[in-house]
Amino acid sequence: MKSVLLTLLLIAAASFSSAQDVSPARPPQTEKAEAVIAKAVQIMGGSNYLSVRSQIGRGLFSSMREGTVLSHQKFVDVIVFPDKERTEFKGQGSRIVQTNSGNTGWVFDGDQDVLKVQNEKQVADFRIGIRTSLDGLLRGYWKGDAELSYVGRRPATLGKRNDVLKLTYQDGFTVEFEFADDGTPQKSLYKRSVSDGGESKDEDRYAQFLDVGGIKAAFIVDRFSDGKQASRINYESIEFNKNISDSWFAKPANTKDAKKEFKN
Repeated sequence: MKSVLLTLLLIAAASFSSAQDVSPARPPQTEKAEAVIAKAVQIMGGSNYLSVRSQIGRGLFSSMREGTVLSHQKFVDVIVFPDKERTEFKGQGSRIVQTNSGNTGWVFDGDQDVLKVQNEKQVADFRIGIRTSLDGLLRGYWKGDAELSYVGRRPATLGKRNDVLKLTYQDGFTVEFEFADDGTPQKSLYKRSVSDGGESKDEDRYAQFLDVGGIKAAFIVDRFSDGKQASRINYESIEFNKNISDSWFAKPANTKDAKKEFKN
């Protein structure tokens, strides 16, 4: 009797252990996509890259049309990941500050001496920027809000092909990212609503990856809309993991306070 009971207990224990070990199999395309991300993270600096919590970038922003530069503006871009950003533009006698935190934001227009809360579209554009961010993809800020998949291989330059990943968000928004064979990020592609009610096909191309204290960063980002270059971001310097006060993201009490330039 004891022998029979012991046998039943062993069978039950084995069955329970087996049930505990079984987990839903992931689609092969998901595993392939995760492998591409893992390779890219190593290229970008591995654990150093993943440990980044803030970023301060300074450089030159150029607006372009039909291959011609329309204007240059110096900028200071301050980010606390995943969803706080303050960008100050200065050039040709004007100054603009655009700041977002989560689902809120404000803008200071120095030309008009006006401080105002961002409208719904401006906040939505910022949220799209987070969704299409290379850092957001590689650091996993999309998890819980989007599904990752491997699209396949896409022709690139000089007879090469890029690996293509896709994020599909719960509301249907999608963005694709391309990576070279060695894992270096190449571009992101997505559609964005424009003022006339239509859509533009936007593409951010990454170039000139430089090492900053063991962390790689793209010092040039070119934006294309419907196949035509619209802007270029050219960083002159990037700093990581500086302490940044939340006060820089809070809406100022008045235009006098809004005129204060970011210092760190």
